[in-house]
Amino acid sequence: MSQHTQDLLKSLAQKYIWWKTPEEAVSMPGRVIAQVMNIGDYADVQLLVSTVGDEALREVIRDAEPGQFNERSWTYWHYRLGLSDIDQVPALPTRRVA
Repeated sequence: MSQHTQDLLKSLAQKYIWWKTPEEAVSMPGRVIAQVMNIGDYADVQLLVSTVGDEALREVIRDAEPGQFNERSWTYWHYRLGLSDIDQVPALPTRRVA
């Protein structure tokens, strides 16, 4: 990960991962990216997309954990990233009870 990307993720983490320090949050970059994809404002999302690229976002969606995305964001990103056709979006990840 480039220094520019790491700096951006730290900045976004400060805003969107408020329960951790930016340094802690950046140790899990996919979590920061997912949080911005889920609740980020337009400007932050555009900055994220232009910095990390669509393939990184696809990877975050593919590896999503339960609770990381709301239904609206999940659907939007599947369409936006070309991962699903209309009415073909997979279900949100769910927690498994042992």
